[in-house]
Amino acid sequence: MEVVLRDVRDDDLPAFFAQMNDPEGLRMAAFTAKDPSDRALFEAHWARIRQDSTVIARTILGDGDEVVGHAGVFGPPEEREVTYWIGREYWGRGAATAALRKLIGVATERPLHARAAADNLASIQVLKKCGFEISGSARDFANARGEEVDEVLLTLLH
Repeated sequence: MEVVLRDVRDDDLPAFFAQMNDPEGLRMAAFTAKDPSDRALFEAHWARIRQDSTVIARTILGDGDEVVGHAGVFGPPEEREVTYWIGREYWGRGAATAALRKLIGVATERPLHARAAADNLASIQVLKKCGFEISGSARDFANARGEEVDEVLLTLLH
């Protein structure tokens, strides 16, 4: 799937909100907001992201300028981390891989880090396709699952 990244716009937020409240998407992502259905907290979160000059936040667009999801890079130097969310209707079509490849072309600093629930094999595969290598593991509380889960830590060095 061909995708384009662009700056986040106000009119992208309703699509993000819907995507980030999909039950299957929440389960796969695992590490989410405590209450993703709280629209006020969602809006405040995105306002902070968009005002932080150290954060790279992009809307992922597909065919016909449809909002496929979002991707970003955040965190202090040496701890910069990538994140992405793809709407479930676009899973399995290469959107995540294409978007992440474009994102790491924009965010040229290295290393870049990523995290994924250990059972989210699709996300781990996307990260590996983009050059990330497994660099560790952890266990953390996953709000979307209401329990601690294993996670895989990945790093992009080059």
